[in-house]
Amino acid sequence: MIKSIKGSLFAKVFLITVVMLLCISLLVFGILAWLMPRTYSNKLNTILDQRAQNFISELEQVPFSDSGGLFDQFLADMAIHSAALYDSSGHWIALPTKEVENGWEGTNAVTAVDDSGEASPVLSNQYYFSFSDGSDRYTLVVYGEAEQILELQQSFARVFPVILIMVSASALAVSWLYSRMITKPVLEISRISEKMSGLQLDWRVDGQRTDELGTLGKSLNRLSRSLSTALSDLQNANRKLEADIEQERKLEQARTNFFSAVSHELKTPVTIIKGQLEGMLLGIGAYKDREKYLTRSMEIANTLETMVQEILTVSRLETAGTDFKKDRLDCVQVIKSYLSETEDLIAGKELQIQLDAPPSALISGNKLLMEKVFSNLMGNAIKYSPQGASIRISVRMKQEQMEFSVENTGAHIPEDSLPRLFDPFYRVEQSRSRKTGGSGLGLYIVQEILHQHGSQCTACNTQAGVRFSFMI
Repeated sequence: MIKSIKGSLFAKVFLITVVMLLCISLLVFGILAWLMPRTYSNKLNTILDQRAQNFISELEQVPFSDSGGLFDQFLADMAIHSAALYDSSGHWIALPTKEVENGWEGTNAVTAVDDSGEASPVLSNQYYFSFSDGSDRYTLVVYGEAEQILELQQSFARVFPVILIMVSASALAVSWLYSRMITKPVLEISRISEKMSGLQLDWRVDGQRTDELGTLGKSLNRLSRSLSTALSDLQNANRKLEADIEQERKLEQARTNFFSAVSHELKTPVTIIKGQLEGMLLGIGAYKDREKYLTRSMEIANTLETMVQEILTVSRLETAGTDFKKDRLDCVQVIKSYLSETEDLIAGKELQIQLDAPPSALISGNKLLMEKVFSNLMGNAIKYSPQGASIRISVRMKQEQMEFSVENTGAHIPEDSLPRLFDPFYRVEQSRSRKTGGSGLGLYIVQEILHQHGSQCTACNTQAGVRFSFMI
């Protein structure tokens, strides 16, 4: 019980408020019960003194023998309980009246016992005077009725249980309301602080209050919004960082795979050249025909040179990123220029070139890199088209974008090989690629360049052949 009270702010405020209200109420009741009888006693004593002073003034004007009527009249007053007369020597003297009552002693307020047996308070005053027929000093002790004081005290005693019940009930009700009003916002703020410690920010403090607690609530609301925004930004940044780390990991793995493939691809032509040169130096068998194998070695060296150049291009792409100069270039002129350069090869294979393009098509990009894209795609179509095949080249403008496609007829690519066409050093047919002198990096370079220009190349089989296309 005590532990639960110590752990509850509402319980502590409630109990403290109840105790304080009860103590204050009982203190006020006690002060009233003590002051009111005394105040009433002082009032009665003042009345008694006034009447006694008037009585003494009358006694001093008459002789002792004629004072009986005055004593009878004085004792008949409802406020007078009794009186006692003493001479200068302190001896009691019978009053010159038949209403004299004996048995009273003392000079201060005493108590008398009434018919019910209860003690009732009595007021007393003493006065010194002389009768008109002598100079002897007498002492008159006057006792006044004070039963009202006893009744007042008894009234306080009778109403005390009722007052106690009413005060207790009022204290409990007021304490409950007061404790709830005081502790409710504090408990709400405490509950919110627990949520904040768990980074739960989906809460709001009632902002209708205008006092200090209301100001604190509004500050907590602003803090919640700020923390929620900061946490959201932090989570977004964390997700972006994780994505960047994952992307970097993939790039690193791609680089590792690329250079592993490079090592393998470079090893093959170097081994071939080395074997042919060694055979020619030793004059072994067919290698005695040096002219023949020197020509073959030269072809392999040219292939090796092309491969090295492609590798250097890939390296420059990776180091340059997107920080390269962009120009406005006419891709139609680039296409026509390449076709003019390869006119002898096209004529030698009796290829039919069909160009569907507008007079000009301007795009934004790096001139050297985009020329590489067009030359690689059209060069592959020319190299891998059979004798007398047709090549369709299309350039179309669609909503401020240029769509380029090249389709070579007479040959298809297996469907399972299409997704891997843009992998480095991947060849659909090893023998055919070797024969044409391909490095295996052409399409990979095309895709990397287009990625840096915000585009992507796709490949698909058509009824007539194979189609490569992209939009930029």
